[in-house]
Amino acid sequence: MYYKLFTPGTVVIELRSTEKFEAIRELIREAKVFQDLPDRDAFEQAVIEREKLQSTGLGHGVAFAHGRIPEIKTLKVALGISRKGIDFDSIDGKPVHLLFVFATNPSMHIDYLACLASLAKMVKKEGFREQILACYEETEVTNKLCDTYMEVSCMGKAC
Repeated sequence: MYYKLFTPGTVVIELRSTEKFEAIRELIREAKVFQDLPDRDAFEQAVIEREKLQSTGLGHGVAFAHGRIPEIKTLKVALGISRKGIDFDSIDGKPVHLLFVFATNPSMHIDYLACLASLAKMVKKEGFREQILACYEETEVTNKLCDTYMEVSCMGKAC
């Protein structure tokens, strides 16, 4: 699972929206990884409804929005990059520049939590957020995501 999480189509290099619900919609519509969802509208609504309960803006310019619908068969993640920043009602009050959106099945608790834990380690790594924001090519971002995800998920061991 780890090496396949970030593939071509998981990154939207420049989100235009600066409002959180519009940014979520834009990422879900633009990220190729979500194109084959059985009911993309239901997934989009699930993410927005979850976000209305409590902001997933964790601070330091990062948000981890997510939605769960039964039709999803495998965990999917997309990253939207916003250089302008998204008003996300984050814990620290600062705008979000790295918006991750997760698509999961309600029964995928363990996979979801393992992925979330690894991504949280990733975004805490010294200089990682700045490196991602300095990239302007989707493949460059995808490679950095893959390399760093493998590093934090496998702790230097082969997965």
